Amino acid sequence: MAPKTLNLPLSPQAAAAVRAGEAYNLNGVLYTARDAAHKRLVELLDKNQELPFDVRGQVIYYVGPCPAPPGRVIGSAGPTTSGRMDVYTPRLLAAGIWGLVGKGDRSPEVVAALKKHGAVYFAAVGGAGALIARHITAAQVVAFPELGPEAIYRLEVRDLPVVAAIDSLGNNYYVRGREIYGWKNHQGKRG
Repeated sequence: MAPKTLNLPLSPQAAAAVRAGEAYNLNGVLYTARDAAHKRLVELLDKNQELPFDVRGQVIYYVGPCPAPPGRVIGSAGPTTSGRMDVYTPRLLAAGIWGLVGKGDRSPEVVAALKKHGAVYFAAVGGAGALIARHITAAQVVAFPELGPEAIYRLEVRDLPVVAAIDSLGNNYYVRGREIYGWKNHQGKRG
């Protein structure tokens, strides 16, 4: 089945229609943020200070892009492990973020927050940073430039390939995949 197209930022209706296990092509604007940027965003929220961009309806991509080689908009831009952001994610979802892109399963607290706020989590292919970079048509640092590759970037993407890993109903394709293949736990012990 061909991937479905999703335009960003997400509308509540678009987020609600996403289903775990389905392939999507993302088009529009998304923002990057990793550990250090997440920490700073939550600190700003804790101080009731304005965030450096309007997070409502936005999608956050867990990536620290490499510098752009000559003739390119951005360097390699593969996803980082999402679990490192789990401590901050519920707070940012409460602030209005409706989509996340990364790699790897999420904690039960994040799954509950996704359901509570009607948000979705997409998985991008790890190890394919150069391929993913070809789908980024513009990149601009919008916050925390002193963090280097962990600064927050505003990216414009075209047909960025992802798979819905956890939908707004809490359906988790990581869990379903383990069930399909008889895996009992994350360590890959067969049932």
